[in-house]
Amino acid sequence: MDFSVKKLASDAGVFFTRAVQFTEEKLGQAEKTELDAHFENLLSRADSTKNWTEKILRQTEVLLQPNPSARIEEFLYEKLDRKIPSRITNGELLGQYMIDAASEFGPGTPYGSTLIKVGEAQRRLGAADRDFIQSSMINFLTPLRNFLEGDWKTISRERRLLENRRLDLDASKTRLRKAKAAEAKAAAEQELRVAQTEFDRQAEVTRLLLEGISSTHTNHLRCLHEFVEAQATYYAQCYQYTVDLQKLLGRFPGAFVGNTNTQVPSSGVSPSAATIPVVPAVAGPCNPSTSSLTFTEVSPPSSGTRRARVLYDYDAADSSELELLADELITVYSLPGMDSDWLMGEKGNKKGKVPVTYLELLN
Repeated sequence: MDFSVKKLASDAGVFFTRAVQFTEEKLGQAEKTELDAHFENLLSRADSTKNWTEKILRQTEVLLQPNPSARIEEFLYEKLDRKIPSRITNGELLGQYMIDAASEFGPGTPYGSTLIKVGEAQRRLGAADRDFIQSSMINFLTPLRNFLEGDWKTISRERRLLENRRLDLDASKTRLRKAKAAEAKAAAEQELRVAQTEFDRQAEVTRLLLEGISSTHTNHLRCLHEFVEAQATYYAQCYQYTVDLQKLLGRFPGAFVGNTNTQVPSSGVSPSAATIPVVPAVAGPCNPSTSSLTFTEVSPPSSGTRRARVLYDYDAADSSELELLADELITVYSLPGMDSDWLMGEKGNKKGKVPVTYLELLN
């Protein structure tokens, strides 16, 4: 018990001495041992590495999981060392809603069929999103977090210990300057030598840890490359899924057009026979300004040939189809028994089927 009391008193004395030394330095009443320029540069680089690693880590977490509640939940699971529950992505949820809606509207209808195809594509996009998040978490975020929670904590602890050793050293220097008697000077000199040795030893340990920041940068550079590779793979998958979906939708019925200038003749002619531009149902995002347009389904001509302008590029799926380029003019006509959503097209000496939704009939 006596030993514990003495140690407590000794520790309190050391703390008080350091506090006095620190205060006097701040007031300009005591000298401070300065570190060399190289050491100061190492400290500055370490602080910058820590600060920017924290910012990059937090913003990447926001990028991968925009929902703050979900981020907090994942953080708590991680701190409790429990497995993070698998969470359905927004794309997968949207795709499931579309497929469920198609079941109710009728999968055999044009709208239902399209909902199924778009829904399946959204689910694939959601799965790609999930893979990208998992890859980024493992190969990018985890190394950054390990540095902050491992190496940086060690560096911070050793830096605090070095600061304490410096305060002890400077306090010893102050006592030596104030000593008058020979015996007091001898004791102060001995104390100074011990403090200098401990300070030099701790400075060397801290310096080695700070120089290890170069290895940290090298490791984070490798992780950054892996993050970019995962991102490139993700966006390439998304692009391919959407291109495939566009091609698939080009072969579905139900093309609609908007026309504010053409009026339906009062002679009883069907609106489907009017000459109006044709655009695919998935040509682009909805525009509120077109909400007043009337939409009518377009049917191809039953006989004869007509000129048509191509609205969008079209890649032929096989040799029976004709490849199209936007804005070119072609000749089109229908054949007996032909699907109403297709026409035969001719340009030069080439001939093949073309989708009606990609054409604007001119005459």
